[in-house]
Amino acid sequence: MRYILACQKDTGALPWFANGKLDPWDHCESLMALTLGGHHQHWQKGFEWLQQQQLANGSWYASYFNTNNDNDARKIESNFVAYPATALWHHYLCTGERNSLQQFFPLVQKAIHYVCSQQSAEGDIQWAVSECETLPRDALLTACSSILRSLECAIHCAETLDIPCEDWRQAYRKLYDTLKNKPWRFDRSWESKERFSMDWFYPILAGIYSPEEARIRLHKRWDIFVENGVGCRCVSDEPWMTVAESSELCLALIASEQQDKATEILLQLVRWQDDDGGFWTGYNFRDDNIWPREKTSWTAAAFVLACDALFQKSPATDLFTRVSAIV
Repeated sequence: MRYILACQKDTGALPWFANGKLDPWDHCESLMALTLGGHHQHWQKGFEWLQQQQLANGSWYASYFNTNNDNDARKIESNFVAYPATALWHHYLCTGERNSLQQFFPLVQKAIHYVCSQQSAEGDIQWAVSECETLPRDALLTACSSILRSLECAIHCAETLDIPCEDWRQAYRKLYDTLKNKPWRFDRSWESKERFSMDWFYPILAGIYSPEEARIRLHKRWDIFVENGVGCRCVSDEPWMTVAESSELCLALIASEQQDKATEILLQLVRWQDDDGGFWTGYNFRDDNIWPREKTSWTAAAFVLACDALFQKSPATDLFTRVSAIV
């Protein structure tokens, strides 16, 4: 927590590390960790930064440098735009602060409207658009899984405030069906992303699988992605473990009711925490070296969220591990 606080700028922006880049998804991940630490003023500043940077169409750019909006690529990634809904609902679950929910719901409303505008008739959601180039019409399994949980959180926000959101429910149901039943809607324009571990476990975090189904999914590729005594690989064909993906795998294990395995992996990750509280992003176990030589705020945040889910310390403890009740 101390490391994440040290990364936050006076503006409220939470870059990857001091003087590093920022993206809205990881910014929100870190804000959720701050909520769990009781740092609500810092969370408030982080959401005010999002409010100030939100574009007229409800979106944000995919990356910011020096915490301003001078983004050379001018790319917008849909799952990044959706994620503030998750961070807002998470904060409400932890605090019960209706005022914050009311204050920032218009931000989420505009963001989710943008995300739904990117949904195809088949239910999948366009991965990104750019002001500088035409990007392929396609969808990413991991990104759509994250969006589904964000849509669920947005619906909960709206219903708590008695705001109609049937159009969001329709978008949710279509995306849910695509994730569960239409695998051909992903990776149509590029090589399959199945070598990435997130495509393996992130659909579980979307809430579309029962614990039994989640266990079956994890078992099928466990030996491909998990290095015993080390953690979860980022990609199947590289000897590189990351703390963030290992932490998120812990969430999937908890969702599959395999708490013992989650505990084992989480305890393995403690060794990568530095004296300043930050976690090294990853470790190359073939070459026995830390790589890259960076400690990202969102890596620490992912570990904090996994700890909360495992040890059940907050009212939001099962946000990423419960089966969705929307459908």
